[in-house]
Amino acid sequence: MRVIATAGHVDHGKSALVRALTGMEPDRWAEERRRGLTLDLGFAWTGLPGAGQLAFVDVPGHERLVGNMLAGVGPVPAVLFVVAADQGWQPQSEEHLAVLDALGVRHGVLAVSRADLADPEPARREAVDRIAATSLGTLPAVPVSSVTGTGLDRLRAALADLAAALPPPDREADVRLWVDRSFAVRGRGTVVTGTLGAGTLRTGDRLALTDGRTLRVRGLQTLRQDRPEVAAVARVAVNLHGREAAGLRRGDPLLTPGRWPATTVADVRLRAAAAAPDARDLPRALTLHAGAAAVPVTVRPLGPDTVRLTLARPLPLRAGDTALLRDPGRHRPPAGLTVLDVRPPELRRRGAAAARAAELAGMTGTPDGAAELRRRGLVRRAELIAMGVRPAAGPVAGDWLADPGHWAELRRLLAGAVRRHAAEHPMEPGLPLEAARKLLRLPDRALVAALAAAPGPALHHRGGRLYAAHAPGPELPPPVRRAVAELRRQLALAPFRAPEADRLAGLGLDRAALAAAVRRGELLRIADGIVLLPGADAAAARELAGLEQPFTVSEARRALDTTRRVAVPLLELLDRRGWTVRADDARRVCRPPREPGPAGPAGAAAGGGGQESNLPAREPRAPRF
Repeated sequence: MRVIATAGHVDHGKSALVRALTGMEPDRWAEERRRGLTLDLGFAWTGLPGAGQLAFVDVPGHERLVGNMLAGVGPVPAVLFVVAADQGWQPQSEEHLAVLDALGVRHGVLAVSRADLADPEPARREAVDRIAATSLGTLPAVPVSSVTGTGLDRLRAALADLAAALPPPDREADVRLWVDRSFAVRGRGTVVTGTLGAGTLRTGDRLALTDGRTLRVRGLQTLRQDRPEVAAVARVAVNLHGREAAGLRRGDPLLTPGRWPATTVADVRLRAAAAAPDARDLPRALTLHAGAAAVPVTVRPLGPDTVRLTLARPLPLRAGDTALLRDPGRHRPPAGLTVLDVRPPELRRRGAAAARAAELAGMTGTPDGAAELRRRGLVRRAELIAMGVRPAAGPVAGDWLADPGHWAELRRLLAGAVRRHAAEHPMEPGLPLEAARKLLRLPDRALVAALAAAPGPALHHRGGRLYAAHAPGPELPPPVRRAVAELRRQLALAPFRAPEADRLAGLGLDRAALAAAVRRGELLRIADGIVLLPGADAAAARELAGLEQPFTVSEARRALDTTRRVAVPLLELLDRRGWTVRADDARRVCRPPREPGPAGPAGAAAGGGGQESNLPAREPRAPRF
């Protein structure tokens, strides 16, 4: 099916021509038929030999109804432009032509109607000349009379040629259906209609609103025929299931879920038409017409032909979309536009608008994955696709895409940051991943890990920190080395008597110094602020294995000659190591032997009764001081 709009003529003659072509009445309201004036969108269709079904969206022509006219023309790529032979070129003809030119419509047929009432040649000649100066160019022109039938066959042939010349639709594309009618059907609920320009609809599909809520497609019709599936291009009626369906109005979009960003800010380029105004001459407040929607916008000029639009409500727009700006309160020509960016950067600093205009000057409005990555550096794949841009390469981490040049620069900066951190913090040479993320202003910590693994100077991460691959371990300054040596000497005399906080402070060992000593393997961290000699955990397990089983914390404390402050976290560490097991809430046992086996030195030394044990071998108890 192909869909075209009928425009250009204000009175009943245009509708009469559609009626003669299709045998259907496009004027839906009795008031329209009584006054001979199209007030709202009308719909009709017919079959054409060699072209299949052709549907018409008959739009009103009166100057006060241009908003309704735009709702019908916006989603339609071709037009049947009607000029009456007895009336010639009219103000509404000029206004409709300006709208079509602003939208960049390139396909159409000119019908000079009412040829039975006047010589059609003067009207044809003037219309052809005026239309030729717009995006439509030179159109085939057919004199026709809906009363006598003169020229109808020629017009049908011209329409068939038009349908054949239209570009093929992308039936795999994401759906964006602009609602142009919404009504209730008894027993079926809400039905909406629109022109499906791309994609495919199926019963059972879910369609999203701009706020993310979804509705289910209960049924589909095209040309009053029920269909399980409707592919573009088509006039389609959609029966929707969901409470939100009752609130749908003309201009609301129905979308493939998760594939369309609803934006309230967009940078656009005014179309290079003869009547295109300078961006700096535009009023601050205008109405944006996109698809069947009409949304108030605030205009901020950026360059001679580029502006930033702030929308009163979100719309699902993509780069490359065409729309127009209109001032409903004044008789000024509409300004056509092409959407360049639906995720533009904020303009905060002095000169930011001029810099942005220079950047937009290099953008064509044609989606380009590589160019978008260069501009953004990093972007999620789903967001890029939702903006209408196909990625040029695969993700670097998760769903994140990166421009190769930007990614290489980030890798260089990360390697330098790791080296500087190691030089400035010899006791803690590893750069924390979160610090690296903030330093590089990355949106996701996964990107830091991916950068560390990327080609370049070797980096690795351990314990949430990044290290150069061959960097030395933490270095202790001489005062810290002396303090750690003194602490080790004290612990050699009393292995389980961890010094109190004031003693550590007196030695000059703060948290950073202790952490560095632990990373160097000179101390063993039991808990926050509690350190022992390396191997103290194994020695404690051997000591406790000689107690009568099970044993309490107090019995363990006495056996180890320590305080409860040390005994409790030390036993918890042994629990985690699997060397002790809780017997109940108050008592523990050393872990029993794994399985029967021949007695050996390890089993005998551990007191295992001739069975192998996973406990460390017990040594003679050292004298206590």
